[in-house]
Amino acid sequence: MQSVFLIPFIVAAAVLAGLLFARWLLLKALHSWAEQRNEALDKIYISTFGKASVFWCLAIAAYAGVRFSVLAERSAALVSKGIYVLVLISVTLVLANLSGRLFRYYVERSGLPIPTTGLTFGLVKGAVLVLGTLMVLNAFGIAIAPLVTALGLGGLAVALALKDTLENLFAGLQILIEKPVKVGDFIKLESGEEGYVQDIGLRTTRVRLLPNNMVIIPNSKITQSVLTNYYLPVTQMALLIPVSVSYGSDPEKVERVLVEEAKKGAGEIPGLLGEPEPFVRFIPGFGESSLDFTLICQVREFVDQYLAQHELRKRIFRRFKEEGIEIPFPHRTVYLKEGKGGAERS
Repeated sequence: MQSVFLIPFIVAAAVLAGLLFARWLLLKALHSWAEQRNEALDKIYISTFGKASVFWCLAIAAYAGVRFSVLAERSAALVSKGIYVLVLISVTLVLANLSGRLFRYYVERSGLPIPTTGLTFGLVKGAVLVLGTLMVLNAFGIAIAPLVTALGLGGLAVALALKDTLENLFAGLQILIEKPVKVGDFIKLESGEEGYVQDIGLRTTRVRLLPNNMVIIPNSKITQSVLTNYYLPVTQMALLIPVSVSYGSDPEKVERVLVEEAKKGAGEIPGLLGEPEPFVRFIPGFGESSLDFTLICQVREFVDQYLAQHELRKRIFRRFKEEGIEIPFPHRTVYLKEGKGGAERS
């Protein structure tokens, strides 16, 4: 009785030892080759197949042990089919992971205008998983055509149950096709949230706010919301800084001082650009107690405006003191009228 189980065990152990040794030699040679080439693609292949190959060695060894066992032909066939199905599932998962990683690698390397977001990554992997599932069903002898028909009959109920999920899924596809926003863009939603787009997934879009918090937004809300994309058509944007001076100031002098300070700051303040050249407009114009100007210059991107405003305002304030340009305090003239018989005062 012991020999009945001993022989299959010895065969399986011997096959497993041989396969693991061959795997070790192969991986060692591949690692050495990959280090010499220093190619990211080689590392993707090795890391993907390295762990899965252990399971395949075990499956082949188990199959060899079954073939040398004294199990009945029917039982041996069932065990062999089970091992085959497990290997098929493993290969499907490995190929799904590999296809997603290769898709992302080639898109990023080629510079094609295809977004490598979580949604597209999931769609590529999902296509491989569907094909693998059909092969597994075929291995069990399940006819695929009746199954598809049955799924079609229940499709309406599933669609109603997953209405919100499907709505967000198709909204995500719409975002990827029309590209109103892309990963890395700085956007502001109609509801007030603003930040960098981190990822566009199957159901949600992740936006990292300036305080470094993450807001999760359903894709359907993105497509239905009025949003501002500060990276379209380009990241560069105009910065408008209002400046008020007293009515006794010379407008020409004020304009010259503002432009000079903006030009000096372009080479010293991070994010502030010198091209196009800064300029000043006498707008809004005549205020209640001041002459109101607007300094217009360019910054590299949206978040650069905060430091640029901070530094420019300090420079303008110091320069106005040096030039004797007064920044007025708001003031009003109030008239007081007493009752009957009283005098009017102002």
